Amino acid sequence: MTQALDGIRILDLTRLGPGPFASMIMADMGAEVIKIEEPEPRGGLGSDILTPTTGTEAELENASAFNCLGRNKKSCALNLKLSEAKEIFYKLVTTADAVFEGYRPGVVKRLGVDYETVSNINPKIIYCSISGFGQDGPYSQLPGHDPNYAAIAGLVGLNRDGNGKPMPIGIPVADMSVALHAVIGILCGIMAREKTGRGQHVDISFTDSALDFACFPLSQFLGTGVSGLTIAPPTVLNTFETKDGKFIATGAIETYFWERFCCAIGREDIIPYQFAEGEKLDEVLSIIKETILTKTRDEWFEIMKEADTCITPVLEMDEVPNDPQLLHRNMIMEVEHPTVGRAKQLGMSIKLSDTPAKFRNFAPLLGEHTGEILKELGYTEDQVKELQDQGAIKVK
Repeated sequence: MTQALDGIRILDLTRLGPGPFASMIMADMGAEVIKIEEPEPRGGLGSDILTPTTGTEAELENASAFNCLGRNKKSCALNLKLSEAKEIFYKLVTTADAVFEGYRPGVVKRLGVDYETVSNINPKIIYCSISGFGQDGPYSQLPGHDPNYAAIAGLVGLNRDGNGKPMPIGIPVADMSVALHAVIGILCGIMAREKTGRGQHVDISFTDSALDFACFPLSQFLGTGVSGLTIAPPTVLNTFETKDGKFIATGAIETYFWERFCCAIGREDIIPYQFAEGEKLDEVLSIIKETILTKTRDEWFEIMKEADTCITPVLEMDEVPNDPQLLHRNMIMEVEHPTVGRAKQLGMSIKLSDTPAKFRNFAPLLGEHTGEILKELGYTEDQVKELQDQGAIKVK
């Protein structure tokens, strides 16, 4: 079956979560993603966050069965601090469409695998760098993680508790947004190369990507000077506790959805007060809270589905894999592992009708494909053994 990215080879130098998530998407779409990994674990930084740093072979195989970040990829373990390993990487560059890295700006230059060096070897290469604040600017050398980038982008400031204190966001929004932007950037670079014949450097910042997620409130502020985005009043955009101690999420923003919600809870009298303020708002919220407490979460969901309004259950993580809609969409997929048996993984969210994403292989063990890849590059078995003895590579 043809896939959208068949024939595209990507050398993936990224670690932890964001980069591997981005290359997972491209691997699912058919790209040949070769993870360039360190031969020895280094404090958990040598691979993706779903790969244990240590463990028996059985434990590592078990982890690979559930590791969506590593699926559909190959592992080539190279010690890029050694010239012999760097030479292997340079040969791979001549065969690749893209190089993807996530080091702090300047590190790849010191390693000798930076864009300038790589593009001299292959002028058509698309070289994507993801970094906290970008390749330039006054913050470019600052360390950071997702909460730092989300804070600079204003997202943490939008997420406050009842006392007005900024709170960390429950998901790594900067990490996930940079991954999506990296996929877009790499594919745009490949498309542009079809027109120009040239490769280019794609510079993607976690902070810039998170700022894109602040598009609505930032645009409102730039136009009006008012901070904070007013999408809807708390009467219609809220969460309410139910009889069983669970919650429903409301989103009846449009007037007709609000009217249906009020009718469904038997309180048509509050329909005129969708945009209530002050004491009236408190009164309406109190009515809604007291009414929602009279039935369980799932009872309300059935009622609201029948009423055709925007109310859904707030699922806990242990409930998500069993949600009928997600199961129907194959967003929780099961695959057969040779030793573990049936293993569940996150499904593939981009649904293409003619060239769909598909599962090809489980996450590789460290160095699982090193020998295969070196043989493709023309190395003999004796040369591979010598390189391994030198510590330049690891062969599984």
